[in-house]
Amino acid sequence: MTANDLRRKYIEFFLSRNHKEIAGRSLIPENDPTVLFTTAGMHPLVPFILGEPHPAGKRLTDFQKCIRTGDIEAVGDPSHLTFFEMLGNWSLGDYFKKEAITMSYEFLTSPEWLGISPDIVSVTVFAGEADIPKDDESAGVWRSLGIPEERIYFLPRSDNWWGPAGETGPCGPDTEMFIDTGRKACGPDCRPGCSCGKYFEVWNDVFMEYNKQADGSYKKMDRRCVDTGMGIERTAAILQGKKSVYDIEVFRPIIAAIQQVSGKSYGSNEQIDMSVRIISDHVRASVFILGDENGIVPSNLGQGYILRRLIRRAIRHGRKLGIEGQFLKEPAKAVISIYKAVYPELERREAVILDELAKEEDRFLLTLRKGEAEFEKLLPNLLKNPQKIIPGRVAFRLYDTYGFPIEITEELARENGMTIDRKGFDEAFEKHQEISKAGAEKSFKGGLADNSEMVKRLHTATHLLHQALRRVLGTHVQQKGSNITAERLRFDFSHTAPMSPEEIKAVENMVNDQIAGDLPVSMSIMSLEEAQKDGALAFFGDKYSDQVKVYTMGDFSKEVCGGPHAEHTGELGRFVIQKEQSSSAGVRRIRAVLE
Repeated sequence: MTANDLRRKYIEFFLSRNHKEIAGRSLIPENDPTVLFTTAGMHPLVPFILGEPHPAGKRLTDFQKCIRTGDIEAVGDPSHLTFFEMLGNWSLGDYFKKEAITMSYEFLTSPEWLGISPDIVSVTVFAGEADIPKDDESAGVWRSLGIPEERIYFLPRSDNWWGPAGETGPCGPDTEMFIDTGRKACGPDCRPGCSCGKYFEVWNDVFMEYNKQADGSYKKMDRRCVDTGMGIERTAAILQGKKSVYDIEVFRPIIAAIQQVSGKSYGSNEQIDMSVRIISDHVRASVFILGDENGIVPSNLGQGYILRRLIRRAIRHGRKLGIEGQFLKEPAKAVISIYKAVYPELERREAVILDELAKEEDRFLLTLRKGEAEFEKLLPNLLKNPQKIIPGRVAFRLYDTYGFPIEITEELARENGMTIDRKGFDEAFEKHQEISKAGAEKSFKGGLADNSEMVKRLHTATHLLHQALRRVLGTHVQQKGSNITAERLRFDFSHTAPMSPEEIKAVENMVNDQIAGDLPVSMSIMSLEEAQKDGALAFFGDKYSDQVKVYTMGDFSKEVCGGPHAEHTGELGRFVIQKEQSSSAGVRRIRAVLE
């Protein structure tokens, strides 16, 4: 069963169980800065799990493109990926544990669907902790379905608990489904979740039944939700009998393109294979980030920094394969060809994707040349060290100042009969990471995940800003993305030239006029076609569900949006544009606040 087959069957199954298909969302969270990327299918649904009514109803299903960066160093092993597709189904206050687990089991094992043998399925459930009891209810459902006691594992919070999106909010135990690959156990303690590769996780059902309070306690929720996730690549590998996610059909054309440009054969040498897999993953992830509607490009901050890191790590592994010049174009084109039917934005943005990859390759190759030149300058003094050890602080300065990868410094050191004080480098790097993390945590807090009043006001202000821009600059203006914290809003829109001071002032005044008018904010649910006929703005056409929410602000603004919003514009305060600048080619960015 191919990835395309699996995606289709999953949606088909849940549609037959009275779910509504909704469209997956952007990789770049539009109004939730609690995370840099969409890491799971639930992230775009946080407001609805928190209680907002979803226009498609209480039973939902979709497929979602995701990026996870916490395991970048593990990428290249049989199961870890930076970019992956997640299948999901949700119950927003409808069914709960028994129905969710029963449907999961049926889809996995029924010959009509995936047909996995029940004999190789093991499950884990929450073991309980402090005031939260162990999840006997889920275990009881698994027993009733025929899973024997010896294949039901009670595991702690680190394995079977899904925390809130922020410091507080919905959370709860989960139950996870694993397939026994048949490999020999690594020891007597081998169990699902072990990293030896014997057990492959394929599905996770999360039961949102608690609300974490500000004091750290947990309160039972009246409205309980289910959030599930199945990784397409991992499950396809199991269904195809593959030992690695990199062996499924979606990776073959990418790997073939890398083989072609490198002249190296995949499958003949583990060191070569590891580099090929890392390049395959990082190119695929980079193409999806660059191809996203919200238009991230390589930079030294936030999402742009992650993108730069992925591209440059791919280039470094290209060098390990003996590739000296540009080479990412061909594997990137393979990615676009594989996925363009499912994600048409990749084909629409192909020129941008290939151009940005080429520019970043040029930048990094220049960085490598500068770093190598600096190393050559330092070398005479470094060779005077009788122990032939390069201090960690020197290696870190090459990394921090010149962007010179430690792996290349190590290569140059070996070529000159030297080693690096790696412990000293790691200590300097960890200190740098702690400072960066503290800054990131300060910047990335709040957002729609916390549903705060200030975020609602800023979100409402983006609608007024959008309409004001269209009236001042012209109807060619379309939203290209937004990002909101409790302190400010950031709004990207299509426009080719910098705004003049007069245009900025005109937009600012128009928004403040609507705030002064204390316009009522109303919401109605209708089909996308009805919304567009009614004059509602909706510029992410292939990302909307059949039924959508339309927010209207007096007779000034009407727009399709998920919410939440203020009830009257008079609640917002004074709107001030702090900055207007370029975001990417043909896209401008406004930063604004409410005083």
